[in-house]
Parts: sequence; C-alpha cells; structure tokens
Amino acid sequence: MRLRRTGLHTEAAGRIRKLIVRGDLMPGAQLNELALSEDLGVSRTPLREALKLLATEGLVELRRNRSPVVTSLSRAELDELFEVVSGIERLAAELAAAKMDARDIRKLRVLQKVMEHHHQAGHLRAYFEVNQQVHLFIVESARNSVLKSTHETLMARVERARFLALASRTRWNQSVDEHRQILRAFEQQNGAEAGQLLERHVKRTGEAVNDAINGTRAQAVAAERWQKIATG
Repeated sequence: MRLRRTGLHTEAAGRIRKLIVRGDLMPGAQLNELALSEDLGVSRTPLREALKLLATEGLVELRRNRSPVVTSLSRAELDELFEVVSGIERLAAELAAAKMDARDIRKLRVLQKVMEHHHQAGHLRAYFEVNQQVHLFIVESARNSVLKSTHETLMARVERARFLALASRTRWNQSVDEHRQILRAFEQQNGAEAGQLLERHVKRTGEAVNDAINGTRAQAVAAERWQKIATG
C-alpha cells in the first residue's frame, strides 16, 4: 500500500475511496488516522487532506475532536442519488447512440463479453470493474463535457451503492441481462430505447441497494432483540 512522494493526498484518497466503494470499509466504520498513515506510508497532513477530499464526495464524515467515519447510506439519499444518475445516464445513452461509430460498438461488445465471463466465473470484483467501465464509456460517448463532469461528481457515491447491489446474486443476474438489452439497443442505433433501458437499469440498482440496506438493518434489529430475550 506504500505510496509515491508526489500527489500524496490524491493517491491516499484514491486508495481509501476504493476500500470504501468495495465495502472493505463499511458504512459507520471509524477511520483511525494513525493506522491509515502507517498502512499508506504517509504523514498525517496529506492523510487529513485526503479525508477532506473524500468528505466533499460524501464518502467520509469529518467530526470535531472525534475520528472520521465512513458515511452511512440512507434510503432518502439513495432515492435522490439514483433519481439523478438515472436521468443523467439516460440522456447520455440517447446522445451516445447517435454519435457512436462501429469501433465504439465493438468496444461495448468486448466489454459485455468480458462482463459475462466474470459473471459466469463468479468473479464479482472483476465484473464490477468492467461494469463501471461500460457506464463510463457510455457517458464519454455522449461527447458532452458538461454532462460528463456532472456525472463524475456523483460517481464515488454511485459506485459504492452499485457494488452493494451486486452482492445480491439475483440482482447480479438481472444486471447482466439488462446490459445485453442495452447493448442491443446501441447496435440498432435506437437512442430512445437505449436511454429507457439504461434509466430503468440504474433505478433497479437503486432499489436493490435499498433492499440490501433494509434487509441488513432488519437482521441486525432482529438479532439484537433475540439477544435481549435470550439474556433477559
């Protein structure tokens, strides 16, 4: 995990961001600055700058005289987040379908093939990396700098939620099939259908995340109640 001496706070933020997005640092987890400094091989100053950057992205909550924590995911926030992202990616798909050339379509086909390979092999993290490439490529293919920059400001929060959604095998299976349909719409240069399919796909992911969060909380509450009964 050792980092180079240049751009330390940016690199540190990137490493911590990945741990949060992939679920290695769970919502509510306290971030021990001393331990992180040692693990990353940086001093406290660039580490704190990194945490400030992650706070602006909505991934870390800074607290006065207390350790920073990984921000929690609330239903209201997720509803709003996926409502916005689904609209942005729908517009991106509509624009991209009209601007993609044969080389772009070939790239989408290759990415789809690699995604399906990882899905069949059960390689969730590898699948997720390629899945993110697909979404980003569609946005880039819209060739609209304002749309792209707006999308980028939300990506860290969206990535974390998308990864959590794929923890459900049922949703993972659905996601693969939905991407096949999206690819088919691009192959047919049907921007309206590609936009509708991608918007629906993103919204379903948001619903899956909310289900996962509520399910986890319900299990925790049930376990706590059972513990009280067993010890009471």
